[in-house]
Amino acid sequence: MQSIAIRVAGRPPCEYEARIEKGLLGRAGELIAALDLDRKRCFVVTSPPVRKHWGEALLASLSAANLEPVVLEMADGERHKNLDSISSLATRMVQRGADRGALVVALGGGVVGDVAGLLASLFMRGVDCVQVPTTVLAQLDASIGGKTGVNLAAGKNLLGTFHHPRLVVADPDTLRTLPEREFRSGLFEGLKCGVIRDPEIFRYMEDNRERILQRDGEALEWLIAASVRVKAEVVGADEREGGLRRILNFGHTIGHALEAETNYKEFLHGEAVAWGMVAASLIASGMQRTEPELARRVISQVLAYAPLPKVDVKAKRIARRLLADKKTRDGVVHFILPVELGRVEVVPDVPERAVIQAVEELRYLSQA
Repeated sequence: MQSIAIRVAGRPPCEYEARIEKGLLGRAGELIAALDLDRKRCFVVTSPPVRKHWGEALLASLSAANLEPVVLEMADGERHKNLDSISSLATRMVQRGADRGALVVALGGGVVGDVAGLLASLFMRGVDCVQVPTTVLAQLDASIGGKTGVNLAAGKNLLGTFHHPRLVVADPDTLRTLPEREFRSGLFEGLKCGVIRDPEIFRYMEDNRERILQRDGEALEWLIAASVRVKAEVVGADEREGGLRRILNFGHTIGHALEAETNYKEFLHGEAVAWGMVAASLIASGMQRTEPELARRVISQVLAYAPLPKVDVKAKRIARRLLADKKTRDGVVHFILPVELGRVEVVPDVPERAVIQAVEELRYLSQA
C-alpha cells in the first residue's frame, strides 16, 4: 500500500494521509475507525451510479468497523455542483440527527468530493470529512489539498472553502467501472503534474500509454501515487494559492472558461483542462516563453490520450469569461505557461489577441 503524507503549514496546520492500493475500499471502515474520531455515525455522500457499483462494499466495510453509515444521494454531474445540492444534503443531515460530531464521507468523483467537502466545512460551522475518490480525476487530484467548491452561472468554483479531509482512501479498482470517456478525461491531470513539476510522470505516460489506457493496475497505482506526491508537495508549501499552488492551475484558465461558456454540458472537466493545456502551450510558444518543440510535445500527448470534444465557441467570449475567473487579480488574467518540462511560470501579461488566437487554434485542431 502506498501511504503519502500531506502536511499543510496552514492556520491551523494539519496533516493527513492518502492511502492508495488495489482493493482498499474493503478496508475503508477499518482505516476510518483507526482515526479515533470518537463517533459512530457517518454520512456517506454519493451519487446513484457510484452507489450502484461501490456503495455496498463501502457500507459493509463501515458496518464491519462498528460505524453507522447513513447514505445521502445527490444527483450526478457538474450541473448539480451548486448551492441547491448543499442545502438539500444539509437538510437531510439534520433530519437524520446529525450534530457537531458528524463525519461526512465522500464516495464519488470530483463533483461529489467538492460538494461533500464544502458541506462538511459549512455544516454546524465545520465537521470532519473523509474522501473516498472513485474517478481518476479525483484520485489524482481533486481529493487532495482541501479545496471545496460549487459553481455559479458566472463561473466554476466561485464559492468554496479550504477544508482538508482527515483521510483519503484511493482504490484503483474503483476505476474499472468508469465509462471510457470519463476514465481518459481524468488522465490529463497526470499529464499536468508531469508538465508543471515532475518530468518523470510525463515520460512515464509517454512510454506506458497502452498500459494506462488498458487500466493496468500496477501502472495506474504508480501514476496515482506519483501525481498525489506532486499535489502534496505543492499544497504543503502553499495551502491557499498565494504562490506555488497557482501552478496547479495549468490548463484551468481557458479550461474553466470553456466549461462555463458551454453551461458545463459539452466538456468533462478533464477534457476542458486538456484543451486549456493545449491553449497554454500555444500561448507560451507564441510569446517565446518556451521552445516550440515542448509545446508540440505537450499537445501531442494530450491528443494521444483521448479524442476531445469539438471546441465550438467564440474566442472573444472566452477572453471575456476570463475576467470572472478566480485566477484574475485586479482585472489582470494570470496564465500558467510551460517553460520547460517540469517547470511553469505565472504570467500576468498575456495579450488578449494571444488568447483569441489560441482559442481559434483549438477550434481548428478540434475539427481535424
